[in-house]
Amino acid sequence: MQLTPDNKLKKLIIVGDRVLIKLRKADGRTATGLYLPPGVQEKEKVQQGYIIKTGPGYPIPMPAEDREPWMDAEEKVRYVPLQAKEGDLAIFLLNGAFEVIYEGEKYFIVPQHAILMLEREEEL
Repeated sequence: MQLTPDNKLKKLIIVGDRVLIKLRKADGRTATGLYLPPGVQEKEKVQQGYIIKTGPGYPIPMPAEDREPWMDAEEKVRYVPLQAKEGDLAIFLLNGAFEVIYEGEKYFIVPQHAILMLEREEEL
């Protein structure tokens, strides 16, 4: 199967409490009207972008009292889900993020603890 713009991200699996973020296009000028080159804006300590994919969350162990000697030894992992959801606008700390380039596009892998705020289209 060939990768296309429609399905190239479907093959990515984000691990644990991390999210994949694509930076939001910045305005390029300050409030006073000065135009800034893209490199200046990318070095800001706080960035914002849209969440493309999320990991399953924080893994938690199964309770020990649920295990009996006669039960299967299969260990199922449970997760505490993340607050971040796909499509949210995230404000995050850049020093907690890892920059990756996938299929020629720049993304950031950000742990949930580096996200400061989320904006969701639906009302809370």
